[in-house]
Parts: sequence; C-alpha cells; structure tokens
Amino acid sequence: MNFEIKSAQLGLVALFVKGSDLGGVTRDLLGRFGPASDNFDFFVREPVVFDFSLFDLTQACPDLSHLGQTALSCGLVPVGYRAAPPAWMAMLVQQGWVEVPVDAKVRAVTEKSPSKPPVQPSVQMPVQEARALPTMVVDRPLRSGQKVYARGTDLVVLAMVNQGAEVVADGNIHVYAPLRGKAMAGARGNAAARIFSLCLEPELVSIAGVYRTSETPFPKEIVGKAAQVRLSTDGQDKLLIEALKA
Repeated sequence: MNFEIKSAQLGLVALFVKGSDLGGVTRDLLGRFGPASDNFDFFVREPVVFDFSLFDLTQACPDLSHLGQTALSCGLVPVGYRAAPPAWMAMLVQQGWVEVPVDAKVRAVTEKSPSKPPVQPSVQMPVQEARALPTMVVDRPLRSGQKVYARGTDLVVLAMVNQGAEVVADGNIHVYAPLRGKAMAGARGNAAARIFSLCLEPELVSIAGVYRTSETPFPKEIVGKAAQVRLSTDGQDKLLIEALKA
C-alpha cells in the first residue's frame, strides 16, 4: 500500500464563542486579532475549534459562515466545533467543520477587557519525543516590522529588539540587550517557557498564549532592568514579571 492511516495527537486552539450576539463576537475578534491590529499573525495558521458552551444556544442557528471567514482573516484555520446543539448540525456540516470531543486538549482563546491585563487559559501540548533542535541565535538588531520565529527551540538575541519587531519561540527567549518590541515564548503551548532580557521595556510579552501589553503599565521596579517573565505555578495562568537578581 502507498499509504498508512495512524492515530495522531493534534494541538488545537479553542475559541470560546460567548454571549448571544455573533456579530459582536466577530467584531471583537477582528479588533483583537484582525489585519489592522497589533496582534495580527499571533495565531497564524493555527487550527481552531469553535466552542459554543458559553453561547446562548436557545436561539435559532445563526449564520456561521461569517464567523469562519472572520477567523480566516485573523490567521486562524477553522477545523471543528464542540458543545453545539443538534439543530445546528446542518450548518456546521456545511462549513466543513468536524465535531471535537469536549475533553480534547486545546489551548483557549478568549476575548478580555482591555482595561485589565489580558489572560488566556492555556494547556500544555502533549509531550512527544523528538530530537532537540539547536538554539537559534540572532546577532543583529531587529527593526520595526521584522519578525523572528525559533520553531521547536529556544531563541537568543544578542542585539536590541526595537519597537514594532517581534521575537517568537516555542521555547525560551533570551534577549541580551533592550527588549522594546514583542516577545512570545512557548508559542505552541509550552507553559514552562520564559522570557529573559537585560533591559525589559516591551510592547507585549506572552508565555504559552497568556499575554500582557504595555497598555497596562509594567512594574516600575523592572522597567529598563534585567528581568524575566514566566507563568505562575499555582494553576492561575498568571504572568509573573520579576527582576533578575545578580
């Protein structure tokens, strides 16, 4: 035979559709992750499952095609759904989405109020044995608009990350210079990843999808100082920003 069929564990992102106004959901999604937002490409090419457990299911089935198109415009790839009523089945099948078990492991994407540090619940991706890739090292300054992604490994930057630049890694991020752009560690769900910088002044920091922007001022005692960013270990998915001690 020229093919084999095997079971596979896939890492999926869940988008929890809340409330009763689907139009409001799409507007908020575009505002947070659309092409005109600062977070565009944050979930580029990520497969997404729509979770309707927080949506008003007493109403008639809404037009779900616009929701799918909106997700595509934000870089997400709709592949499935869960917690939807049987009456919606025809529309869901028409969109080409498959049903995903409620207990499947996913990372959650939820809309948060901009007045508070946005926080996203996260679940570690299933661990698979694989040969570790060598650490990616960047020894040049990164200017606005430039983006570096260390897929499957750590990232070390030896020069400044300017405002408007992005550094992304599936593992840890080390910046031995001022970090003034965006830094996203544990990009594919590694909640143990950390961000280190000798001069922390970021626009955005994120660990495994839990992020915080400069719209909420960072602690004065760490701004411009050597510091690290990590997730709390108490199950609250809270970002901790701490000074590095000599």
